[in-house]
Amino acid sequence: MPKSKITTPKINTAMILAAGLGTRMRPITKTMPKPLIKVDGKALIDYILGYCVDGGVEKAVVNVHYLADQMQAHVTNVSKPSIIVSDERAQLLDSGGGVKKALPHLGEEAFFILNADAIWLEGEAPALNRLRRHWNPDTMDVLLLLADSADATGWSGRGDFMIDEKGRLSRPGKEDSTPHVYAGAGIWKRSLFDNRPEIFSLNKIFDEAIQKGRLCGLHLWMHVGTPDAIPEAEKALRRRRK
Repeated sequence: MPKSKITTPKINTAMILAAGLGTRMRPITKTMPKPLIKVDGKALIDYILGYCVDGGVEKAVVNVHYLADQMQAHVTNVSKPSIIVSDERAQLLDSGGGVKKALPHLGEEAFFILNADAIWLEGEAPALNRLRRHWNPDTMDVLLLLADSADATGWSGRGDFMIDEKGRLSRPGKEDSTPHVYAGAGIWKRSLFDNRPEIFSLNKIFDEAIQKGRLCGLHLWMHVGTPDAIPEAEKALRRRRK
């Protein structure tokens, strides 16, 4: 009997979370939204859109709230991927609420969610392609891209998740320290957003998936969370090009 052919899931839509206030980036964000801050001459969101193109994303939804006119004007000029603006000018809906509002434009089964301030150095294969190949909806509700804190530019802390031998994630305890940091990208099941309030955080879904043993992680990142992180990120990018 011939072996069955393994097919890669068709996950080709993405939600880019770009509506936040960028308070940790003050004073830079007093006059521009955080996703438009430039690192090595390129806006943060343009790195994210580039990852989308490299990773086979055909349509991306970008939500806007803070200094929304600037954000909308910037992404309107993007040709690939196809951009849809999700307008949150009237009310900021938090991370989960922003995704819920955009659901009509996202995938039928699963889609990528990406933070607009997380950039990374791609390896031999685009990170989004690696996530897609690793995705297993039978055992996962969420698959997150992770980085080691030692390799993360512009980040400090005790880590976000513990990871077991099967790739399942859990929160560290009060006394625990872990090198595993959420890199701001992942694949999420659409059904996770059913029957949710208008405003809620994605952390709620994290905790529910952990309880079911269905929050998983895949290692790669470079996080640009504060002004001090910008020159560090630029140095890392330039080293990689040499």
